[in-house]
Amino acid sequence: MAYQSEIDRLKLNTEGKKTTNYPFNPNFISDYKGYKLGMTVEEIDRLMKFRKENKYVNSPEEFRKITGISDSLLKKIAPLFKFPNWTKQKANLKAQQIDFVRNDFPKKEKLKVMDINEASQEDLMKLYGIGEGLSGRILKQKEILGCFVSMEQMKDIWGLSPEVIAELNTHFKAVIPPTLKKINVNDASLKELSQFSYFKYALAKQIVTYRSMNGNFKNIEDLAKIKDFPVEKAKIISLYLEF
Repeated sequence: MAYQSEIDRLKLNTEGKKTTNYPFNPNFISDYKGYKLGMTVEEIDRLMKFRKENKYVNSPEEFRKITGISDSLLKKIAPLFKFPNWTKQKANLKAQQIDFVRNDFPKKEKLKVMDINEASQEDLMKLYGIGEGLSGRILKQKEILGCFVSMEQMKDIWGLSPEVIAELNTHFKAVIPPTLKKINVNDASLKELSQFSYFKYALAKQIVTYRSMNGNFKNIEDLAKIKDFPVEKAKIISLYLEF
């Protein structure tokens, strides 16, 4: 009788209290918690399967999408959802990034590429890494050759780093002018051949000797047969010659 009196008193106190619902992270609800919220077994299982893939829901809408609960139930339980602060920060950051991309970066203008043979010293010095000395060296080499026939020739200019050459290739191209005076390899004298930048005196002499013994050269392949001919530059050299 004494125990029953205490039980009745406790029961009376319990019935007089209202059930308090506390905020919770929906990623960690148990089967029982889901059941108490009004979710079906299938809905709870979908969430459990999603969580086993080490994934998290980060919003009420995402919770509804994963579990498949009704809009009415979501409206009822969503106010109790409590997500970590970093999910809100991530969402805000993403929105800021989108706005940043839309507003702060105008459409990139198409880069204008200039003929290296038309470039002045001022044009060259606009590029990062090219000062008065390097720009003067480039123009001097162009003067010696008559013109550049390929941007590959930038590699032959002393002092140009790979980074500077890459910059030159981005902003310039080599256009062979119609006024380029080519060397007739079958008629040129020893002196004329030896004055060509890609032919040293010894090579020029071999060319003249070979020509006198075997007849005219028909193409660059014939010329490349001569000993010490810079075969790796044959394509560029051929653009300065005529046969």
